[in-house]
Amino acid sequence: MMPVRRNYLDALRLDDKGFVVFGAGEGIARQSCIALAQAGARVLCVDAREEVAAEAAAEVGGIPHCADVTQRADVEQLFAAADAAFGPSFAGIVDVVGMPQIGRLGSFDDETVARQFDLVLRHAIHALQIGGPLLARNGGGSVTVIGSISGVVAIPGQSLYGSAKAALHHLVRCAALELGASGVRVNAVAPGHTQTPRLLEKYGNAQWDSFAAVNPLRRTALPEDIAATVLFLASDLGRYVTGNILTLDGGLTTTVPTAPAPA
Repeated sequence: MMPVRRNYLDALRLDDKGFVVFGAGEGIARQSCIALAQAGARVLCVDAREEVAAEAAAEVGGIPHCADVTQRADVEQLFAAADAAFGPSFAGIVDVVGMPQIGRLGSFDDETVARQFDLVLRHAIHALQIGGPLLARNGGGSVTVIGSISGVVAIPGQSLYGSAKAALHHLVRCAALELGASGVRVNAVAPGHTQTPRLLEKYGNAQWDSFAAVNPLRRTALPEDIAATVLFLASDLGRYVTGNILTLDGGLTTTVPTAPAPA
């Protein structure tokens, strides 16, 4: 039997397909909006800050939407807006919301614990519970959430954040199992050190140099490195990928980063 000759560039295209991006204002989410739009997608750019959502949408010719995605009512409204805008062309969700609480495990009070799980997990549950059925109704689609290597390996000071991310990763696996028969694929991307605006503000040059020194590729990630994989997962190139946690860390978690590797 002769193999089918597939047009791989066409499989990357997302022409006129509708996508919702949570946290669209900056960093990985902003680059994901750009990547999706360059592939032809129409993008609903969701951010908790109205002016930032508008800026992101203007950059990619998308639709701005202001929402607190930890609140179910807000998520119901944003998916109603996506349904109205995209109809049967609605094809995917990208969820890039999450802020780490850093510290020793014993330092977190109950309010901080609850807030951390809200910021990392609750919105993804909303996206799957509310957006998932819309994708299924349309014959399928993709959901991609941004996890973290903190949910894969233990990192000092990230016990709470890493636990929430590990729960997020498991949610992805379970949702992939539940939604697969309806054609909905669910995956997570787990980045390592990534030069987002927030982390660039947090860490100085010396810290970034130390991160790069223990990385097999001798550099840290840029937001567009992560967005490239988001685009792959959103497209038909990733049509047989579901229930996966794709670690994008330049090989960091394959090593014991006690010192730079020999040249």
